[in-house]
Amino acid sequence: MDTMTMVIGIVALLGGAGLMWVLQRSALQSQRKSILDEAQKDAEIIKKEKLMQAKEKFLQLKEEHEKVIHEKNRKISEAESRVKQKENTLNQRLGDTKKREQQIDDLKENLGRQLEVVEKKQDDLAGLYSKQVKQLESLSGLSADEAKEQMKEVLVAEAKTEAMGLMKEIVDEAKINANKEAKKIVVETIQRVATEQAIENSVSVFNIESDEIKGRIIGREGRNIRAIEAATGVEIIVDDTPEAIILSCFDSVRREIARLSLHQLVTDGRIHPARIEEVVAKTKKRLDEEIIETGKRTCIDLNIHGLHPELIRMIGRMKYRSSYGQNLLQHSREVANLCATMAAELGLNAKVAKRAGLLHDIGKVSDEESEMPHAILGMKIAEKYNEKADVCNAIGAHHDEIEMTTLISPIVQVCDAVSGARPGARREILDSYIQRIHDLERIPLEYPGVEKSYAIQAGRELRVIVSSDKVKDEEASTLAFQISEKIQDEMTYPGQVKVTVIREMRATSIAR
Repeated sequence: MDTMTMVIGIVALLGGAGLMWVLQRSALQSQRKSILDEAQKDAEIIKKEKLMQAKEKFLQLKEEHEKVIHEKNRKISEAESRVKQKENTLNQRLGDTKKREQQIDDLKENLGRQLEVVEKKQDDLAGLYSKQVKQLESLSGLSADEAKEQMKEVLVAEAKTEAMGLMKEIVDEAKINANKEAKKIVVETIQRVATEQAIENSVSVFNIESDEIKGRIIGREGRNIRAIEAATGVEIIVDDTPEAIILSCFDSVRREIARLSLHQLVTDGRIHPARIEEVVAKTKKRLDEEIIETGKRTCIDLNIHGLHPELIRMIGRMKYRSSYGQNLLQHSREVANLCATMAAELGLNAKVAKRAGLLHDIGKVSDEESEMPHAILGMKIAEKYNEKADVCNAIGAHHDEIEMTTLISPIVQVCDAVSGARPGARREILDSYIQRIHDLERIPLEYPGVEKSYAIQAGRELRVIVSSDKVKDEEASTLAFQISEKIQDEMTYPGQVKVTVIREMRATSIAR
């Protein structure tokens, strides 16, 4: 019984398990079927959406394609219309061209007939001209070529006379109109700037109280005077001149050092080689300080700022340098004031002009030994110490060594000439001055018709006396112009030379 019960239990258990398996399988199948149905529904929905999107994209592309085709068709229509219009224009022009060709052919025929008539008339005129020339030659006794030459000479002479008269009128008018304002500016500039005229020599006179001091300066066997000359580089001339000793040297700075040293030695009373070297060294140091102070004071007086210390020192050295007897510092100050005044009158930068005027001769006091002209050397120094390009060009161009690139440069050149050409401002060597006057009077004598020539006003005016028989009134202006051109080309002179040609007729009769 127990076994049967167990079998029945096992069978029931297996039956229950099988039933459970069957039920579970049927549930799984129904679940799978529902999932498949949902998936098919989703797929159908996605398919419909994609079809809708594809249809919309197709419609959009179709619309764009139709627009492009429409635009191309429009452009083709416009091009066809333009081609038709051009074709019509060309046809019209072709018709006009044919008409013009026909008119040109008609004109050619008319011109041909007229040319034949003209040629015939020319032949007739040539015959008449040759007959008239033969008649004139027989009447005048001259050939046609000779008559042409005579006529040519007369016409050339008349043309020259008329041209010189016209040139004189143009020159006079230009002088009145162009020089009026220039004269006003130059005169006002000179009048507004007043400076002293100082002339220094290459020698200085040192005054002493008695001749006893001469012996002390000379020293035993001349040792003191040799020590002074060696320390200062100045030649000391002790002669029979009472109460005076001559200091000779081309360098005015060294000459001033010697003068101040001698003054201190004579005042102190102790004169011997060691003391001389000590005093000279102290004097050099003191003079260097005075030079710098002079440069600073000059810049302050002229209201010029920002100069390099070395340029200030060189400006101070100008006080002890002369140019043709004219003190260089006074000359540079005068040129600076002239430049500022003239630049202000012309509406230019007066400060830059004043700066360039003060520095224009800086090359004359350079410590460098150079063979360059002082204008080029001064320009190099100014460039070295970072001066402006306008100032450097004005320094280098004030004697025409380089090309002028700014309006300040000609102002500096003119003011330099104004300052140096004033009567008494500079000194010339007598021999060179006399030679210049002789050359000035000799040049006019090379021209035909000139009888005499005189240089007056220290060579600033040349009077030329011409023969009234050989030189006409109309030729006097030409002669003056030619002489002035030759003087300008062949001579070197300060300022300018005025050439005056004088022609006069003198009638003389004797009453008996």
